[in-house]
Amino acid sequence: MAKTLIEIKQGLDGNVGKRLRIKANGGRKKTIERYGTLSETYPSVFIVELDQDENAFERVSYSYADILTETVELNFTEELKAVAGEQ
Repeated sequence: MAKTLIEIKQGLDGNVGKRLRIKANGGRKKTIERYGTLSETYPSVFIVELDQDENAFERVSYSYADILTETVELNFTEELKAVAGEQ
């Protein structure tokens, strides 16, 4: 796990345009899972374009602090394929 917000941002900068799975804390013991593409990174937030067939809205944004506090977990498609191949 990355230790600083800067390291998290730098890691995401290298993955712009890649497919990913988002697992986010929805509150009250709910976990929200969505799929999309990392579209942009900004100094404080990053934006994910969601798959339209699965979601009611086009995109979501999260802060890098959400990843640091483990409120949001990102898995890029290549990582998902590697895990699936090992099982």
